[in-house]
Amino acid sequence: MNRIKKGDQVIVTAGKDKGKKGDVVRVAGDKVVVSNINIIKRHTKPNPQANQPGGVVEREAPIHISNVMLFNPATGKGERIGVKVLEDGRKLRVFRSSGEAVDA
Repeated sequence: MNRIKKGDQVIVTAGKDKGKKGDVVRVAGDKVVVSNINIIKRHTKPNPQANQPGGVVEREAPIHISNVMLFNPATGKGERIGVKVLEDGRKLRVFRSSGEAVDA
């Protein structure tokens, strides 16, 4: 079970965007793409077949999953995540500090 999923609000713990918050747009293996975090400039050539103009395009680049923490709105900080197995076998993500459920 992944500790971080699409749609989660995370806080960046390392790198040039340290301390910024954003929502996870995509999770790909051990990398995540966070909205408005790790913005890069990509120089693209025009492609008339795809009706795409050329120029400098700004977009989000993936960052490693170890450099983000799930944001806990109750405490206002990033916190570690644990997995609790319920009696019926389902897994539930919980904050390690308080034990409260993430998805509740």
